[in-house]
Amino acid sequence: MRTVGVEEELLLVGPETGEPQARSAAVLARASHEDAGQEVFEKELHEQMLEFATHPQSEMSALGAEIVRCRKEAARHAGEIGCAVAALATSPLPVSPSVGAGRRYRWMAEEYGIATHEQLVCGCHVHVSVESDEEGVAVVDRVRPWLAVLAALSANSPFWQGKDTSYNSYRSRVWQRWPSAGPTEVFGSAAQYDRRVADMLATGTILDDGMVYFDARLSRRYPTVEIRVADVCLHASTAVLVATLARGLVETAAREWRAGREPVDHSVSLLRLADWRAARSGLTGELLHPATMRPAPAAEVVRDLVDHTAEALADCGDLYRAREGCAELLRRGNGAQVQRGLLRRTESLRDVVVECVRHTQE
Repeated sequence: MRTVGVEEELLLVGPETGEPQARSAAVLARASHEDAGQEVFEKELHEQMLEFATHPQSEMSALGAEIVRCRKEAARHAGEIGCAVAALATSPLPVSPSVGAGRRYRWMAEEYGIATHEQLVCGCHVHVSVESDEEGVAVVDRVRPWLAVLAALSANSPFWQGKDTSYNSYRSRVWQRWPSAGPTEVFGSAAQYDRRVADMLATGTILDDGMVYFDARLSRRYPTVEIRVADVCLHASTAVLVATLARGLVETAAREWRAGREPVDHSVSLLRLADWRAARSGLTGELLHPATMRPAPAAEVVRDLVDHTAEALADCGDLYRAREGCAELLRRGNGAQVQRGLLRRTESLRDVVVECVRHTQE
């Protein structure tokens, strides 16, 4: 059974004001002192952010328990210095982000200017194990049409600088400002994938292969495919659902490759449109169906994603979890819908953030 790991980026906020706070160094110092050698928490581009990574897990119940534990530990460390953590992909309240220290971040700030300073966005990256780079690239080629559906499920960033953006995932629109971000063409082989990365590095436009921000890529550090399209999810249960479906997609794609089935060759132009539609509509309207690239109701597309991966999900014991999780998410709404509902009830973005601090640890 393929293992799955999750990286989540959390927003540091004032527990009463809801305003982002540039305190990541202090939180990391406390975490490092207490959890020496575990290296669960890491710094991120901005000092208002905190990242953690789970261990690889085979069982989704274990993965969910670890996400909950890491969120609670992050909240405890932050609370000790007067902060709170919120699983929000963008700050609902106005913020002036602070770029972190270090050569890499200084290079990014100088090279990309305002695009770097505005990247205070929090994502969720899912790592799924693969047997080889060849299998990994075959998976990357075959999951491309379905990634926008994961983005719609996870969408959790409707507000930006104190305003409603009209998007479900504005984080994804900000993320697209990086020159290497977004969907990719079909590579066909690991050798071709490596040549493409080498060509990108040779342009001098990106610093290293860690800045190859494909929607799905081979991990630099682990024997995994890393799926990078999701907003950080407001609820841990949604993060587990996204990870469950991601593993189903990877296993389904690997089986198709071994069976000699060619990947669907949708153009990057169409995939970008699918990404945009998922960011705009989330689960509240239509998505572009991965098979046809034509509009279809979001609920129908989500059901077809589960059907597409049903055999792989069943073999992992995840099919019931996936069906029930998707049905519940469609009933409750994704994080963007929950945030907008909180704003209608409270009429205060500050209160939205304070409530989301609570949701983060549920």
